[in-house]
Amino acid sequence: MGENFLLTNDVAETLYHEYAKNMPILDYHCHLSPQEIYENKKFKNITEAWLYGDHYKWRAMRANGIEEKYITGSASDYDKFMAWAKTVPMTVGNPLYNWTHLELRRYFGVEEILNEETAPSIWETVNELLSREEFTVRELINKSNVEVICTTDDPVDELEYHQKLREDNGFKVKVLPSFRPDKGLEINRDSFVTWVERLSIVTGNSINSYDEFVSSLESRIDFFHELGGRVSDHAIDVMMYAHATNNEVDEIFKKALNGEKVSLEEEKQFKTLTLIHLGKKYASLGWAMQFHINAHRNNNSRMLAELGPDTGYDSMNDDLIAKPLVQLLDALDREQGLPKTILYSLNPRDNHVLASIIGSFQGDGIRGKIQFGTAWWFNDQKEGMLEQMKALASIGLFSQFIGMLTDSRSFLSYTRHEYFRRLVCNLIGEWVINGEVPYDIELLSGIVKGISYENANEYFQF
Repeated sequence: MGENFLLTNDVAETLYHEYAKNMPILDYHCHLSPQEIYENKKFKNITEAWLYGDHYKWRAMRANGIEEKYITGSASDYDKFMAWAKTVPMTVGNPLYNWTHLELRRYFGVEEILNEETAPSIWETVNELLSREEFTVRELINKSNVEVICTTDDPVDELEYHQKLREDNGFKVKVLPSFRPDKGLEINRDSFVTWVERLSIVTGNSINSYDEFVSSLESRIDFFHELGGRVSDHAIDVMMYAHATNNEVDEIFKKALNGEKVSLEEEKQFKTLTLIHLGKKYASLGWAMQFHINAHRNNNSRMLAELGPDTGYDSMNDDLIAKPLVQLLDALDREQGLPKTILYSLNPRDNHVLASIIGSFQGDGIRGKIQFGTAWWFNDQKEGMLEQMKALASIGLFSQFIGMLTDSRSFLSYTRHEYFRRLVCNLIGEWVINGEVPYDIELLSGIVKGISYENANEYFQF
């Protein structure tokens, strides 16, 4: 993992070191805590920074036979760190192996390989650094050359810490909310009625009809917009479409408010019409809309009951997405209400499907208006990233790609942008070496800078 890690030719080395390496980062989708940023949290040790809430690492530890008490349980932070150190050598071939050592090197200057023998000294070295003021959350963000962070926020959140950060002149990085209304779309979940009640309280509006529900959601979008929000995000595990009128969905909505379960067809109608209303609102404000499609969540019901969601028990889904997705995008486009849209699928089988769909809805004078989003979650690794980029390049315009995001809960994850940029430069370098692309440094460096930063900067207009 020297300076030319992942760079296999001279062209790639030039593109990375001279053009990509020092570009700023726009992290337009993550799960960082705005409260921890505002309070400028100082981590008590590397376990807290690394292992709290990181279900990527938890999955690997379980697969390595580590007992749950050393993962999410009652073991000490030192013992949890040692359990992770025992696991790291077994992650060879998994991106966790590279990410772990990139983070140790870039943030803490630790060049050693992490294993059971080196772990005690690395524990001491890293923890001593974390105790210093230059290793607080804000300083870690600054070290990473980050300009914008978009957190993931529920429409009923008060956004207290976003407001405080907006007023804090001592921190120059923009920390902006992203509108994530999943709980308002999952009409058959037991929590739906309670969530609608919270929406009513936070907006100060009574919500007894579908029109009042949509109006309340739109008022929250306006609130997010006032605080700099320019992005929405939707977890669409199963892509649905069904034609529906406002009157039909009003009856469905009232049925749900009465505590009744709705049919699958009624759920499709509710979700479709609500996404159309939301999409048109996003478009009117110039927002970008993100769809994260085809995750299969909470597979292990026993561990869901014990630990809750987002604890490492999810996987890829394999539902067919093309027809309902096209129908939804087309319905928005017909009404001149299709916003800038970023599409991700957790199943790489869908790469060429998404790469081809986006070409059907480009236009309006916006470069790359509809984006095939970067490799996501289980695909966020070398082969997954390359497959996504090659599919986009072969069918669409790779040059207009808005690039990488962390999708992470960790303040040490920004090395993933380095990993990604190295792969971008190497892919282009291989095309040059193979004679597929001319070695036009002005052209290629412009593409590299665009994918690293400039395309996203123009796209989002933060």
